Amino acid sequence: MNSCPLCGEEKSTDYHQDKHRAYRQCANCQLVWVPAQYHLSPQQEKAEYDKHQNNPQDPGYRQFLARCFNPLATKLKAGAVGLDFGCGPGPAISAMAADKGYEVTNYDPIYFNSATALSNRYEFITLTEVIEHVAAPDRLLEQLDAMLKPSAILAIMTKRVSNQQAFSRWHYKNDPTHICFYSDKTFQWIGQKMNWQLEIIDKDVVFFYPD
Repeated sequence: MNSCPLCGEEKSTDYHQDKHRAYRQCANCQLVWVPAQYHLSPQQEKAEYDKHQNNPQDPGYRQFLARCFNPLATKLKAGAVGLDFGCGPGPAISAMAADKGYEVTNYDPIYFNSATALSNRYEFITLTEVIEHVAAPDRLLEQLDAMLKPSAILAIMTKRVSNQQAFSRWHYKNDPTHICFYSDKTFQWIGQKMNWQLEIIDKDVVFFYPD
């Protein structure tokens, strides 16, 4: 029950407890996660996502995503083809990319579930506010690795854990669909495990480059 969903390590410690859930931290990769007994059912999870009214043309939403997409765009070749993994019901990255001449396929297990999208390889993949929702990040990372072309970029946007005291006051943990929380050390572990080079872009954005 207490094995880490990222690295499989069985040694973990209590990290935090609130009135809704418990949180544990892996002794190996430092991932903080919510045990499975607190996870929502698929129906409950979709109901939470349906509350999000993210309009792809909304300037505020685009400005939020631009913290990830704008630095990514500076590193892409002209005409690069990418995938927005976990795009949600209002895909915005693909619209922002199109404005700059890039082609992006939308994929989401609930709203844009296409096996074809997952069978291709891409020059970049974005996960904006996605990885914290994933119950089996180990399997996801292997899946993404298979879809990245040589010299590709994996751009991840998620707020990062700093310390226990800050975590106890952190609004980000209160979303019932957020079940895995990453720190700088966790992303460093991922880079070493996957043989990816890590670049920390912003307080909630990291890029990985396949070696």
